Amino acid sequence: MEVQNKKILVIGLGRSGLAAAKVLHHRGAMVTACDVKTEEQLGAVVSELKQSGITVWAGGYPPVSPASTDLIVISPGVPLTIPPVQQALADNIPILSELELAYRFSPASFVAITGTNGKTTTTALIGQILQEAGFPVLVGGNIGLPLIEEVTKLTPAHVVVAEVSSFQLERSEEFRPKVAVILNITPDHLDRHGTMDEYTRAKAKIFARQQPGDFTVLNYDDKIVRGLADQVPGQVIFFSRKQELNEGVFVRSGQVVVRMDEIETVICPTLEIGIKGAHNLENALAAVGATWVLGVTPESLAHSLRKFPGVPHRLEFVAEINGVKYINDSKGTNPDAAMKALDVYSEPIVLIAGGKNKGSDFTEFAQMIRHKVKDLVLVGQASGAIRQAVEKTGFTNIHQATTFPEAVIMASKLAEPGDVVLLSPACASWDMFNNFEERGDLFKQVVRSLRG
Repeated sequence: MEVQNKKILVIGLGRSGLAAAKVLHHRGAMVTACDVKTEEQLGAVVSELKQSGITVWAGGYPPVSPASTDLIVISPGVPLTIPPVQQALADNIPILSELELAYRFSPASFVAITGTNGKTTTTALIGQILQEAGFPVLVGGNIGLPLIEEVTKLTPAHVVVAEVSSFQLERSEEFRPKVAVILNITPDHLDRHGTMDEYTRAKAKIFARQQPGDFTVLNYDDKIVRGLADQVPGQVIFFSRKQELNEGVFVRSGQVVVRMDEIETVICPTLEIGIKGAHNLENALAAVGATWVLGVTPESLAHSLRKFPGVPHRLEFVAEINGVKYINDSKGTNPDAAMKALDVYSEPIVLIAGGKNKGSDFTEFAQMIRHKVKDLVLVGQASGAIRQAVEKTGFTNIHQATTFPEAVIMASKLAEPGDVVLLSPACASWDMFNNFEERGDLFKQVVRSLRG
């Protein structure tokens, strides 16, 4: 992709926008970078970009027209409803995501993972499996490392393992992963996408440009995901935790089994997989499907599945203090993810929930709280909506905190030896934090301070 002397507007100066602006400038583009945050809020980013020769527009957006702008690169968190994007759409100015830009600049092939929940764990697991099998691998995307920072250093031998969100896929036109994975689709980000159909359509863009010879790994147990199989241009590989498949990856008699071209291979017992919980078994099955088609051996797969420790902020064990286990699941940013976390534990649970509501329906979550939770500590903007849903079930052990540290301390006082204090908010973090990592880190910090 040639960007020399092109007038490019980068909208959003988070990590991926910053990286995109620098790479485009380095490649000879005339870059303007903008953000709704003021120069003061953006801090050192502004001087860093200006020193590089990049124009910075802080506290809003510059006017957009075909004369001033050849291309817009949009960061994942930026809504498509903002004026410059709407103007660009009206004027047929191309709008690309950082993911699409990275793909066009990369000589390497991609394994791309999406889904409402489980993306980060599955991405990290696939990365580890391929690395241990001897592939030169770059792991990135929505998982932390902006791909655009690194892809230009890669060779055609590399494999990019990318966690991709619906936001990134929305503005991806040529993106064609060799292997696409869709883990599950449950209600999330409806404040952005409006309807489940639109959300599903965004997710399905992950395989839209594939060709015969490419692979899409789909969750057979998820009705919406299974229903996408007919649209896949490449070869579909199903995985199932619940039933034996004629072809694909499944569980039988407590063993992970791959059946392809009528040949069966047992990988390992499910009990030996390092990450625990039914949802993590699904993530592991998806990872097996995605790496099997790239030629990873059963022995190598089994070794990696046993060894993989999981990732931070996803059912992360923090400490056991006075007989109480503290678990950080800050990445549980929607009700479905939080319900999966609740399902893992048989012990009495003191749950910390709340944050920014993304337009979620908390009805099912509330029912599960009634059955699984001993005490519920609420904090953040969505507290009222969650409380309302939970009270309808007849559950009354609800406690309200005004600050996040107060919520953790309150939960610790409610917990007794043998209990689990679980942070799984069912909400985004943006009402109090910059991201879920910051929320999880503060949880860990407060928990460790409880030791005294």
